Amino acid sequence: MIHSGLYYKPGSLKARNCINGYRMLIDFCDQENIPYELCGKVVVATEKEQKPLLENLYKRGLENGLDQISKISIPELKEIEPHVNGIAALNVPYTGIVDYKRVAEKYGEKIKELGGEIKLGTKVLSIKEGQNTTTVVSSQGDFETSLVLNCAGLYSDKIARKTSDEVDLKIIPFRGEYFKLVPEKEYLVKHLIYPVPDPNFPFLGVHFTRMMKGGIEAGPNAVLAFRREGYSKSQIHLGELAESLMWPGFQKVAMKYWKTGMGEMYRSFSKAAFTKALQKLIPEIESKDLVDGGAGVRAQACDRRGGLLDDFAIIEAKNAINVCNAPSPAATSSLSIGDTISDLALKRFE
Repeated sequence: MIHSGLYYKPGSLKARNCINGYRMLIDFCDQENIPYELCGKVVVATEKEQKPLLENLYKRGLENGLDQISKISIPELKEIEPHVNGIAALNVPYTGIVDYKRVAEKYGEKIKELGGEIKLGTKVLSIKEGQNTTTVVSSQGDFETSLVLNCAGLYSDKIARKTSDEVDLKIIPFRGEYFKLVPEKEYLVKHLIYPVPDPNFPFLGVHFTRMMKGGIEAGPNAVLAFRREGYSKSQIHLGELAESLMWPGFQKVAMKYWKTGMGEMYRSFSKAAFTKALQKLIPEIESKDLVDGGAGVRAQACDRRGGLLDDFAIIEAKNAINVCNAPSPAATSSLSIGDTISDLALKRFE
């Protein structure tokens, strides 16, 4: 997804970096001949209680400078997405799609062209501060540096704690599972179709997404992964699971939102329940129209007080800059996040 910046609190790191990153990503794709499509999306209210939330989204989008978003009537919605069920909707023409693997590969090429190295399959064992330099001890040898930039995603909190004793958050891994529409039912989705998100959670709800390589994805849900890199239900790490369950902040989240969490877990194990959630947007969808589509894991930071961090979190230490919460829209925001980090780094060397 190329996100527009619709959802994020004006002035927040997410809003600023998503909106700047959106422009930078499109320019980068143009320069590097990476195909993308600004196909637009609709955000659809299916229940009366969602209409005020949709209105808030509209106002937030305008505050973030998205002056081309519009409220659309049901007939207008049907012109864009004939098979969608809804009682109110927004049209967001900015939103797009790109093959992000190609973007990431091009980033890697640029790093190497500028003299950088990429060491895959390398585990950080410890970080030792010296008088003038810091040594990163890894499974592939030691690396000396004046400044550590930690963008370790699912392990960013663990790396950050090696650089500072003042990191008081934990990454809780949430798996997002997808289905794909069978080819003969792809006609049901023309563009991108999103529900009105629950403002209590940093997740957007199950939605329909056209893919650059073809096909339609449906999802994701959001369930606790049983290990940090738990991309399937069978991948379990008892130590990492215990870390999540024992974190005071996660316990507070679980106590407060246990019903929502159980619903997400139920949908994870029940294709019929997942289908029912999708039918709120497209009633014609049936279980037989869905085939497994893979999963991703979101590195969601949770503070000790029980808050799932809604904004990007960058924590500076003596010899390190730690990016400790950068879930969606981090892909869209990536080049802008890079500028933010490099600005902080360059100040260290002035």
